[in-house]
Amino acid sequence: MTARILVVDDVEANVRLLEAKLTLEYYDVLTCHDGPTALRLAEQEKPDIVLLDVMMPGMDGFEVCRRLKAGAETKHIPVVLVTALDGREDRIRGLEAGADDFVTKPLDDVILFARVRSLIRLKQVMDELREREESGRRMGVTTDGAGRLRGSGGRVLVVDDNARQIERIVEELSREHRPVVEADPAQALIAARGPLDLMIVSTTSEAFDGLRLIAQLRSGEATRHLPVLAVVDPA
Repeated sequence: MTARILVVDDVEANVRLLEAKLTLEYYDVLTCHDGPTALRLAEQEKPDIVLLDVMMPGMDGFEVCRRLKAGAETKHIPVVLVTALDGREDRIRGLEAGADDFVTKPLDDVILFARVRSLIRLKQVMDELREREESGRRMGVTTDGAGRLRGSGGRVLVVDDNARQIERIVEELSREHRPVVEADPAQALIAARGPLDLMIVSTTSEAFDGLRLIAQLRSGEATRHLPVLAVVDPA
């Protein structure tokens, strides 16, 4: 199991089809058929991502998404709206509701799994960052860097060359911290010697070896104690 996914659709056939596809990719799949149940499951089970149909009777997908993003326990869960609607106004409604991405019916498996992997990867990074901040609070850590990351203004270097992934990570980090992006590992090593609180390194890049970069950081006297998050492929 690589991640837990909640599938929400009022049409049983759609649910079963998505469940079968995701299970074949070794995801743990939860399913339901209406908005209120989706909200309850999301709060209880804490899925890594929600695939949410828009056109449902009663509480539609836009409203479910809005409530998920407003909930203290569910606001960090990525939501992908699954819809037959492809108009500009519908996408704007989805963005206003807090949706992280969209896929249109009929589903393209390549696009679907690319969206899922990307959002799960982002959630893993942000979950790890929040856990480090929470651990610092529990332990009473009072160093300058920890203090900045617990509150706001932490200096975070993101080393990645995937434009879509960078955009999402930076958008999420910018709410509380000061992210900087670097695609060149040599320049990242130089930047790591300066004032920095955290480095996030992609290990899925085809242009550079993220694990080698982390090893170089750990071998350098000036960078060996820098906190590093490695972004791996959840698949």
